[in-house]
Amino acid sequence: MITFYAYGAPNPHKVSIALLELGLKHEINVVEIWKGAGQTPEFLALNPNGKVPVIVDHDTGLTISESNAILLYLAEKTGKLLPTDPKLRQRALELLFFQASGVGPMFGQRAWFTLFAQEKVPYAIIRYRYEAERLTGVIEKLLQDGKPWFLGDDYSIVDIAFMGWIWTAVQMHFPIDDYPKLKAWFDRMLTRDSVKQGLVTPNPLPTFGAPATAD
Repeated sequence: MITFYAYGAPNPHKVSIALLELGLKHEINVVEIWKGAGQTPEFLALNPNGKVPVIVDHDTGLTISESNAILLYLAEKTGKLLPTDPKLRQRALELLFFQASGVGPMFGQRAWFTLFAQEKVPYAIIRYRYEAERLTGVIEKLLQDGKPWFLGDDYSIVDIAFMGWIWTAVQMHFPIDDYPKLKAWFDRMLTRDSVKQGLVTPNPLPTFGAPATAD
């Protein structure tokens, strides 16, 4: 049994998808992060960074935070959604780190300065829009080999990792229609029942207004 601490946000949604794809028995503990639940002593004992997602695997006694670390753990636990070929495995790790270190933070900063920041900062809006769009172009190039998934013919946790933030970007009105390979991949992801269910578990994203511009 796995206890999954989560809220409706891109990184927890990755783990929701993986748990469903892998058919792992789990219970969900909703952490109301906007109400400060991530900063309670009880939750900080699970993750000193105070962020979701977190899982507790009661079979192994392990507590794990950081969404891509959780994806890797779940794939290794089940022997699924991660290639065993050394070259492909290394490629998977490379892309997981790229998503975690580049795409997630930059997409997050774009969202913050264009949707949530009380002060409109034109330089920040321009800077993070540009960087997020540059990274979207990189993702498009990663999908140029004509294969359906990031690692080729096989669906993997790499696809799940990218879906959390690509889905959120689209919901925040940052379109991907100008990136045909990415759009085709995105549509392919949405044909999977576990993806559709995972994106609204434990709750869906909120409804977002139009992002601010630097004008």
